Amino acid sequence: MHVMQVVQAYRYALDPTPGQARALAAHCGAARVAFNWALAAVKANLGQRAAERSYGIPDALLTPALPWSMYALRKAWNQVKDDVAPWWRECSKEAFATGLERLTAALKNWRDSRTGKRQGRRMEFPTFRSKHKSAASVRFTTGAIRLDGPRQVVLPRLGRIKTCESTRKLARQLRSGAATIASATVRQQAGRWFVSFVRLQRPRMSPARPEAVVGVDLGVATLAVFSDDRPPVANPRHLAGALRKLRRLSRRVSRRAGPDRRTSRRPSRRWRRADAARARAQNRVAALRRDTLHKLTTGLAHSYGTIVVEDLHVAGMARNRRLARAIHDAGFGEIRRQLGYKTVWNGGRLIMAGRWYPSSKTCSGCGAVKAKLPLSARTFTCETCGLVIDRDRNAALNLASLARQVAGSGPETLNGRGADRKTPPGGAGGRETSTPHRATGQDGDLHPAMGESLKIP
Repeated sequence: MHVMQVVQAYRYALDPTPGQARALAAHCGAARVAFNWALAAVKANLGQRAAERSYGIPDALLTPALPWSMYALRKAWNQVKDDVAPWWRECSKEAFATGLERLTAALKNWRDSRTGKRQGRRMEFPTFRSKHKSAASVRFTTGAIRLDGPRQVVLPRLGRIKTCESTRKLARQLRSGAATIASATVRQQAGRWFVSFVRLQRPRMSPARPEAVVGVDLGVATLAVFSDDRPPVANPRHLAGALRKLRRLSRRVSRRAGPDRRTSRRPSRRWRRADAARARAQNRVAALRRDTLHKLTTGLAHSYGTIVVEDLHVAGMARNRRLARAIHDAGFGEIRRQLGYKTVWNGGRLIMAGRWYPSSKTCSGCGAVKAKLPLSARTFTCETCGLVIDRDRNAALNLASLARQVAGSGPETLNGRGADRKTPPGGAGGRETSTPHRATGQDGDLHPAMGESLKIP
């Protein structure tokens, strides 16, 4: 069996006992303690050097700088852990390593953002992690990490923990050699515990129709319209369907005695229960949306050899206050992200439409381009050839025609960054960039893209 090197996670809901839940929370707390201690040490070192520099002390005589590498922080932690966390023996060493590793990554991102090595929004300096606001998670990379039976997992220092669903699919791939577990991450979300196993291999696959091309037009009224006979995918509007319940739960939270920083008031138990109920409702909306988008993108990647989509600038589109909620509920950016790596996994290719390519205003029959086409016009009528067609269907046909304009027939095309090759299959989510450019034109049309990926004459 031919395999390819990827990073893919299998996520399972855990069913821990009360004792195991306390142990999981303790490990997540240990990671937070190590993160906060290391951040305090880094800030104290930076403050000391800044104070000495303000006194006119030359750089050669300043207090030695504390390195930000994982090795240096772990060495410093091992020297003080008996004083900072005398209970450290109760938790796995991986818990403390998780906190130190996350701080190292946060400091590197901040430094790269300041020096221009990291694109996107400017990163702020890391802040201390709160027990009540920060996500509780811990990552295991060494020790006993394996599956034990169809519904049990084994983690270091935690032992066997039941799962809410079967793990047979991952177990079969492990036995056949098509996958190897690299790490396991435990995370608490909306009152439930989840474990994610990261595997490093995946069988090489090919789409069912390697030569087939499909254009996908994304929208709010209809989530996806295709250029072939595939039926459109309706927009499920998960958030809109849950807004009434979320409003009711939010009012219930506001009536309870919540936390108050000004008076140092701690939240009441009734507030915590109401807030947990609201979090569960919000998490259900996110889970339903995630399930819908995964089914859509997986079906496309398995079926077609070439997929053409618009790389919509969602941040710019969401500036329209009338459409912002519906746009975020649809998840356009997530669809593009998932197609980016699933086409690589399945041996296909993804073509991104150019930023200002007028897919909606171009006639799919004769190629004539309208000067303006408002969003209220749901039917495209061509004054040149007389074609009358649904607006979204017309856009999908124009997107499919872009596949013939891309030079070459191989899998390498210009991606959303304008690069001449695809992102290597090293990460499950790919490497994304965001460009805060305009997304809407004066004609009211929603223009695709975050960057000019295709040069269309």
